[in-house]
Amino acid sequence: MLSYLRHFDWKLNGAVALLSLAGLVELASINMDLFWKQALFIGMGILLMLFVTYFDWRSFANYRGAILGVYAVSIGLLVLTLAIAPEIRGNKAWIPIGPFQFQASVFANLALIVVLASFFRKSHRSIARLSTLAKSFIYFVIPAVLIYLQPDLGSVLLMFSVWFGFVLVSGIRWRHLVAAFLIFAVIGAFGWMVFLKPYQKDRIVGVFFPERDVLGVNYNVIQAKIAIGSAGLFGKGFKQGTQVQLGFLPEAHTDFIFSAVTEEFGLIAGFLLIGAFFAMIMRIVSIGLEDRNSFNQFICLGTALFFIANFVFNTGSNVGLVPVIGVPFPFLSYGGSHILAEFILLGMVQSIKLRKA
Repeated sequence: MLSYLRHFDWKLNGAVALLSLAGLVELASINMDLFWKQALFIGMGILLMLFVTYFDWRSFANYRGAILGVYAVSIGLLVLTLAIAPEIRGNKAWIPIGPFQFQASVFANLALIVVLASFFRKSHRSIARLSTLAKSFIYFVIPAVLIYLQPDLGSVLLMFSVWFGFVLVSGIRWRHLVAAFLIFAVIGAFGWMVFLKPYQKDRIVGVFFPERDVLGVNYNVIQAKIAIGSAGLFGKGFKQGTQVQLGFLPEAHTDFIFSAVTEEFGLIAGFLLIGAFFAMIMRIVSIGLEDRNSFNQFICLGTALFFIANFVFNTGSNVGLVPVIGVPFPFLSYGGSHILAEFILLGMVQSIKLRKA
């Protein structure tokens, strides 16, 4: 067992441990019940990671039926979510399981990474063909439509980021890329007029006009900026953050946990979290680049894209650069479904590293 563990990428594990521990400390500052639940989720996640590392994902790539089966199950869970999930704050996104809630969209993202890794393993050389591009897009659009109906625009954007990242890395032709941008621009304009709800439009407009509706749509972001801006180098101290402890910063345990950590532990802590995150991404990318198996490479690529998209949307909303769409900071934010999915992806990456070692 010790020999097995010795071959893990401990630089990667160290970065993940730092993010997870920082999240636990901040949750202890906010609410001890959240701390113990998150500790349980992390413990379960570590066990899942260790379990996943025992599988050789190179052989799994040859069982296309099994991969499509995982994808089909994720679609079924999304349909089940729409059918039975209770409406919480206008969203039908969580299936209650005892005292916990299961978010199927998180695992749909995981399934999308696996199915796209399998697809592009064989088809990346023919990405120049529009038929290949269209097939890959169908894998994205089916779960994306079901998730949009919840509605959960944040998870849809995460999925799109993963799919588009795969397409870019696979070598799409420039004329097809320009055509895609034009098509998505038209779709975006149509979506603005037809599909986006008023509150979603307000959040987008709020990014460009941060002084608008300071007690409404821009309230959360303004409080997050105050938390970061008032932190100083070393912060206000454990349980001493005024925005966090007095309730001025909404969703301090999830959407705005980066602001919460920074307020209480300072800008140094904020930069340390960013550094740990990018160290984690660099190790994932390095493991992928060092492996000669294309399926493994695409698994690492999809994992990195998924984490980066979460990071950009989460921290970007904390400083007012992107709209608030309700996605977590990987391994830092509170939440069971996303923590378990993140550790599963980590286990797949560690499995790739172990087989190379």
